[in-house]
Amino acid sequence: MAARVLDRFTEVGLVDDEEYARMLVRSRHRERGLSRRALGTELRRKGIDDEVAAAALEEVEPEDEESAARALVVRKLRATASLDTDVRVRRTYAALARKGYPRVS
Repeated sequence: MAARVLDRFTEVGLVDDEEYARMLVRSRHRERGLSRRALGTELRRKGIDDEVAAAALEEVEPEDEESAARALVVRKLRATASLDTDVRVRRTYAALARKGYPRVS
């Protein structure tokens, strides 16, 4: 019974993994600044097929990802201006890592 209902929902467009993946990628990248790596992990956790996830992740351009990372760095450095430089750097790297960005020297 459940399979028939889901098939019918898919047929009429109520269940669309591709659109869901694209929507999730757009919103999470724009609102939370997540990297493609973090977005891919989230899509896998939600059961999205790897091919569908890869197609959705292509919507995030490298320039958009870099811009989001730079904006995060600026916000973090501004918020930690009164702290020691080592603490500021450590917290900035940690914030980037939580968003899925790799550490680059």
